[in-house]
Amino acid sequence: MKGFTSPLWPIHFKPLPDELLSSWLVRLAHSHGLKAQTFCNLIFGSRLQVWNRDIDRLAPEWLITELSDRTGTPIEQVMDTTLQSYQGILYHRHRASGTLSWIQSLKLHHRKFEGFGLQFCPKCLAQDKEPYFRKSWRVAFNTTCTSHNCILCDRCPYCGCGAAFHRNDMRHAQYVTIVSLKKCHQCGFDLSRSQVIRPKYESKAIGKFLGNLSQKLFDGTLGQTEIDNLLVMHHFAKLIFTRNSTVHLYSRLCDVMNIDEIALNSKDGIEGVNIETRHHVLQVIAYLMLDFGPRLRKAIKNKSIRYSYLKKDFDDIPNWYSNLIERFSDWREI
Repeated sequence: MKGFTSPLWPIHFKPLPDELLSSWLVRLAHSHGLKAQTFCNLIFGSRLQVWNRDIDRLAPEWLITELSDRTGTPIEQVMDTTLQSYQGILYHRHRASGTLSWIQSLKLHHRKFEGFGLQFCPKCLAQDKEPYFRKSWRVAFNTTCTSHNCILCDRCPYCGCGAAFHRNDMRHAQYVTIVSLKKCHQCGFDLSRSQVIRPKYESKAIGKFLGNLSQKLFDGTLGQTEIDNLLVMHHFAKLIFTRNSTVHLYSRLCDVMNIDEIALNSKDGIEGVNIETRHHVLQVIAYLMLDFGPRLRKAIKNKSIRYSYLKKDFDDIPNWYSNLIERFSDWREI
């Protein structure tokens, strides 16, 4: 296909709603009867590698431009399939490496995912006419599918491997016919048959708060209020996962909520832990957010957290948050 003179590929469908760039690219490859790696080598050459990096996060210009030109898809629509489209919403400055706020880590090593950063809803995969993976499934605060009222999965229930649909055609020869993205690349289990688990919340208010964020993320309608809230939530997620022995906020909130603490792997942060841990921690953060001022005041008064940590390493502080915590700057007035 290299050197193909027509401006469009023989098959050039557009991305599906909320489709992830890598999902769209793999489907395009398979629709031409080629393995994903073979297709990309033919199109981009062996020097421009696609699958040895988090392509949804990096989204290099050469890839975006080629996809736009060869499928007749506007650049803006192609960019909307990438995690870079969340810049200014979930994070403010894009980085090629390191942690990005709320973007789950794949822990990519030699084209293999060692992490569990790609979630999926089994019922979505089951109902899709052609199964595909959503961009919103890469976001750490999104732990539920609001369409089907179920917890998202982050690994194959049969073999325990994380989803890596770009490797589904590895067992095939150079040319492929039917390769479903809903199959586990390791053991072949149909991920759409994963157990459907209903979300459990400590209160209806917490469920509504988190469900609203998930729904607006999928719809692409997160407003400034939600964006500001997510900035604050991420800061407190870092405080919950911190190794600092003087911060006891997590224990304090669990005690007030009358729920059990769980062991937290602080080095991974909220972007690197499993779905169960994230669902738990997000409920603790949501509890704080629902009555933020009074509950934070009590935590400071209880010495669960010091005032100095409320701003520490917190960039792009929302005005409402800055104004509120200024009231706590003098311990005599708390």
